[in-house]
Amino acid sequence: MEEQELLSILALKKAPLIGDIMAKKLIRTFGSATAVFEQSMREIAAIEGIGDKKAQFIKATDLFTKADKELEYVHKEGITTRIYYEDNYPERLQYCVDGPIVFFEKGNIDWNNPYTLSIVGTRQITSTGAAFLEKFIEEIAPLKPLIISGYAYGVDILAHQLAIKHGLQTVAVVAHGLNQTYPRNHEAYNEQMMANGGFVTDFWHTATFDRKNFLGRNRIIAGLSEATVVIESAAKGGSLVTADLAAGYNREVFAVPGRVNDKYSIGCNELIKQSKAHLLTKAADIPYILGWKERNTGVQKQLFVELNEDEKLIYRYLKENEKELLDIIAININKPVHQVASLLMSMELKGVVKPLPGKMFMLV
Repeated sequence: MEEQELLSILALKKAPLIGDIMAKKLIRTFGSATAVFEQSMREIAAIEGIGDKKAQFIKATDLFTKADKELEYVHKEGITTRIYYEDNYPERLQYCVDGPIVFFEKGNIDWNNPYTLSIVGTRQITSTGAAFLEKFIEEIAPLKPLIISGYAYGVDILAHQLAIKHGLQTVAVVAHGLNQTYPRNHEAYNEQMMANGGFVTDFWHTATFDRKNFLGRNRIIAGLSEATVVIESAAKGGSLVTADLAAGYNREVFAVPGRVNDKYSIGCNELIKQSKAHLLTKAADIPYILGWKERNTGVQKQLFVELNEDEKLIYRYLKENEKELLDIIAININKPVHQVASLLMSMELKGVVKPLPGKMFMLV
């Protein structure tokens, strides 16, 4: 991108009362961000939704002074900028009407990963939630998804740590500039994050931590992912906001159920009860709902030895019969259909079986 266009994008991003939706409208109308600033105040004000006051903000003389300082920081620190209409902008975020016109990135992130999951939840994660999350990441790891979260206490930081532990890329979306870390003691994980993914934000480096920034941060978490997983949540909380945003982007939402009296299960139970989220009880639910297939990871034989006794029954049956209907498998191994369906999902995640049209299954 030409330096002038990037500078104009930054200036437009800084204009008061001009959000990402309106900025995209202006760019679409006049052809580029640079062209927006070449128009007269009257031409800008004539755009529906702008008017004289917003046009005055766009023509303010100090916007480019501020944009110059931000661009200087970007170049000095080696920050990558992603512009919404360029090919290197994450595809899923492009489909979000309020996705940022520009965001800042540092690290080593593969946005071409076909599988992306956002994992969110309470900052006061319980031992039950932590145990579920650890098992979940371990079991989903063969699919090599990109794990996205918000670098906060509790569910967020544990999701990042477990992703790194299992060799997965992970991205922290933060609600402040990239020249700082919040919470402060999470600086201890920055180096590992940079080596195994990185950080993104659409806030300038001069933007300090502020709770009002969470909504903007959460829309990016939801928008970058194919699905959002809520591990634990109280009746109110940022993770529920992220889940709503994901649903608004027509993305899948999953929630881990819990006991009705548990404080940090209330939010998840409500999502499931209101049909806002799929019930999530194991990692195999993700590929089953999303249609993910195991990529060539070279781990199938290793996972085979971890089949439980019921899964081994299915394996032996399919080995003798090549492929078979779900209902017929259930009859022949003398198990309920719903139990066999669950077992087949688990085996699919482990790379042992694959589904065929018409509820047919065969060994990989």
